[in-house]
Amino acid sequence: MQVYGTAHTHGAQPINPPHHARSTAAGAASPAAISSADELSISEAGSLLEQIGDIPDIRHERVNEIRRALATGTYETDEKLQIALERLLDEIA
Repeated sequence: MQVYGTAHTHGAQPINPPHHARSTAAGAASPAAISSADELSISEAGSLLEQIGDIPDIRHERVNEIRRALATGTYETDEKLQIALERLLDEIA
């Protein structure tokens, strides 16, 4: 049914099947007409939203522990900096 404002309504409309592309050459079917499989395309924003859903929950106790170590100056040690440097060099190479 189609509604045009509050005063105009029309009765039920027929339900028609989906339209299919017809080939221009007689007897030759295009690949689009042969394939009737549905196709789904996810946008880049949708992919990012999916990745955000995979991020693990925040471990608040660990965050607070690191904040305390940063405040007292005990977080960055020579050993941790050496490991970080080695990982960076491995990633670059």
